[in-house]
Amino acid sequence: MSEFDEPELSGYEPVPERRRPRPMLMVMRVVVVLAILGLVLPSLLVPLRVAASTAQRGCDILVALEAPGSVGNRVSFELFSPIGPGWNCYSIAFGGDEVLVHAFGLIPVGVAEPVEAPPVVEPEDS
Repeated sequence: MSEFDEPELSGYEPVPERRRPRPMLMVMRVVVVLAILGLVLPSLLVPLRVAASTAQRGCDILVALEAPGSVGNRVSFELFSPIGPGWNCYSIAFGGDEVLVHAFGLIPVGVAEPVEAPPVVEPEDS
């Protein structure tokens, strides 16, 4: 008795494997790669954009406070700056010279505008 004498397998003939044509396989690979990029790219770009806008707003405040005579400011992410990698804020002087105002680091933190303290009232001696 052989293994093919079983009644369930009588008359069974294996069907040859169907292979997909090469162009269809390439299209599927391209679609999968695009789908993965569509999922991963926004998760990389959104935090980068938020960090850039936070650094720009902080730089606007700091340049207004620390370099009021400047004609503008510039924020840039630098890997090899003298202070280390991160977001750096530069004020731009009238002649085009750039002066480093603040180094925010890798993750910029918002800068709050200083609030003037209320005047101190001394108690009167009676």
